Amino acid sequence: MFDVDKALGLWRSEVLRRALCVQSVILDSSREFLRRQGFIEILPVIISPITDPLTDHRVRGEVECYGFKYQITKSMIFHKQMALFAHPRIFCFSPNVRIEAVERQNSGKHLIEFVQLDLEMKESSREEVMALGEALFRSIILAVKEKCQGELEFFDRKLKVPESPFFRITYREAQEKFGPDFEEKLSSSYEAPVWVLDFPIEGREFYDREDPKRPGTLIDMDLVYPEGYGEALSGGEREYELERICYRIQQKGIQLEAFSPYLEVAKRGLYPSAGFGIGIERLTRYLCGLRPIEATRLFAKLPGQLSL
Repeated sequence: MFDVDKALGLWRSEVLRRALCVQSVILDSSREFLRRQGFIEILPVIISPITDPLTDHRVRGEVECYGFKYQITKSMIFHKQMALFAHPRIFCFSPNVRIEAVERQNSGKHLIEFVQLDLEMKESSREEVMALGEALFRSIILAVKEKCQGELEFFDRKLKVPESPFFRITYREAQEKFGPDFEEKLSSSYEAPVWVLDFPIEGREFYDREDPKRPGTLIDMDLVYPEGYGEALSGGEREYELERICYRIQQKGIQLEAFSPYLEVAKRGLYPSAGFGIGIERLTRYLCGLRPIEATRLFAKLPGQLSL
């Protein structure tokens, strides 16, 4: 049942109002920065015959109309690649729906509906998008420090602009140092963002590019926030050759027919590319020093709860 009193209490709260002010600056400063870098903003895709398979999110949101089945998008990953036919540098603020397990309701960082800043660069490398990500992150923090002084004082948040380049650690090194589920411990051990590189192929999706010089290792990365805030962004280089894409899909035990529209485009030739996605609510949560993620957006949808 919908708890109207709880919802009104949050909507009227000073915490939410201040967090939304910070979030507005995040959106504005991201747009300004990316336009200076030659990006154009495109409109997001909400339903499509194909979407991110995300094998740890097996429950799919679907709609049927005109005799066709559409899925509610979990990310813009495939559309970002195909958008590069129109422009070499694109970004969008993409609403995503991912049906999370009810057990994640109190994690402080999981929503079933959230927004990502999704971007992709044609003929680009992991190193290039990592450099872009660092510059973008620094630019956002500078803008928030300049324009949200009252909000930062309210949250008692003293933000530091991290020095570039950010610290790097490989997936294997992180496991050796912090154990198999290392994200939380790694995040709590640093005072600045950390790149995690070179994930194993079995732990990611088929679109992340396998390193031809190191079979079994992907040319990808995550950025992890400090202070225990966890994952900030995820991205890397993409598979773009039809033969490789088909092989990787089948490796995952997925039928090729599930991605036939995407494969038809790949037959004509996709561009090499790299990119990433940043969760806006999680970024707001980190910059404001908040723990409950429902305090970072209106109409927040926690796993297992009814929300407007």
